[in-house]
Amino acid sequence: MSELVTGDAVVLGLRPARLPSRALALAIDLVVVWIVFILVSIGLAVATVTLDEAASAAIAVATFLLVLVGGPIAVETLSHGRSLGKLACGLRVVRDDGGPIRFRHALVRGAMGVVEILMTLGVFACIASLVSARGRRLGDVFAGTLVVRERVSAGRGIAVPPPPPWLVGRFAGLDLSAVPDELWLAIRQYLTRMQQLDAQVGLSMAERLAGELAVRTGVPVPPGVPAAAYLAGVVNERQARDARRVFAAAQADPLRQGGVGVGPASVGVVGPARAVSSVAPDNTVSPVAPAVPAAPVEPGGFEAEESGDRKSGTGFAPPV
Repeated sequence: MSELVTGDAVVLGLRPARLPSRALALAIDLVVVWIVFILVSIGLAVATVTLDEAASAAIAVATFLLVLVGGPIAVETLSHGRSLGKLACGLRVVRDDGGPIRFRHALVRGAMGVVEILMTLGVFACIASLVSARGRRLGDVFAGTLVVRERVSAGRGIAVPPPPPWLVGRFAGLDLSAVPDELWLAIRQYLTRMQQLDAQVGLSMAERLAGELAVRTGVPVPPGVPAAAYLAGVVNERQARDARRVFAAAQADPLRQGGVGVGPASVGVVGPARAVSSVAPDNTVSPVAPAVPAAPVEPGGFEAEESGDRKSGTGFAPPV
C-alpha cells in the first residue's frame, strides 16, 4: 500500500536513527574507505614512480577526492542511501518526505562530510546530531535528508494488539466483503508496527487507512473513536468471524476423527412426536442413551453466513 511503502520501496514513518547507531555505521564506512584509499594510493605510487613531484601531488589529491569524497557519494547514490556501514546497522538515508535520495542529496552530504567529518574528526557532526531533534548532521540539514532505522527487531510487534474493550463487538454489522486483501495487509502491518513509528506519521497513516476502510465498508468511522482503535476493532471483528466460521464447519462434521457430534449421522428422529435419541455404534437405538436435541438453526446464523461467504468469495459475508 502507498500509505506504508512508497513506489521506490522506502518504508515511511520509521524512527530517526540516533547518534550511537550512526557513529557505528560511520566508523565502518570510514574503515572501508581508508582501506580502499591506502590500497589505491600504493598502487598509484608504484605506477607513477617515474613522475615528478608535482604530478605525484596532483595524483594524490585526485585520489583523495575520488576515493574519500566521490566514493561515498557514488555508493549512496547507487544504493539509494545504503552504504556498507548503514546496511550493517540497519540504517538508510531518505529524503524528508520519505523518498529515496538522488545524486544531488548524496553530493551535498558528501561535500559537507568533508568539513564536519574528515576535517574536524566528526566533532561538528556529533554536536549537530545531538542538538537536532531528529539526529541530523549539517549535511542532512542542507541536503534535506534524514537517516532512519530501516531494520527493527523481528521479535517485536508480531501480534495484532486487541481493541479497547468498549469497541469489542461494536462493528458486528459491517459489510467486510468489499475490503481487499491488500488493505487488510496494510492495516495489519500498521497495527503490528505502530509503536515503532513516529507519532505524527503514525497518526496520519492511521487516519488514511481508517478513511479507506470506511469507504470500503460504506460506514463512516464512529465519531470520537481514534483511528488506530477503529482499525483494531474492525480487525478484531474479522478475526471473530473467522473463528465462528471455523467452529461452524467443525460442528457440521460430527464424526471427524472418531468424535461424536450432532448431525444427521448421529441422531435419529422416529416420527413427528417421538424423542430424538442417540445412535449406538452398531446402528441400533440405545434405550439408555440420553436424548440429544438438535440445535436449531436461526435465520442468518452461521450457515447463512457460510453460504454468503461462498457467494462473495472473499471469506466475509455481508451482514444479515
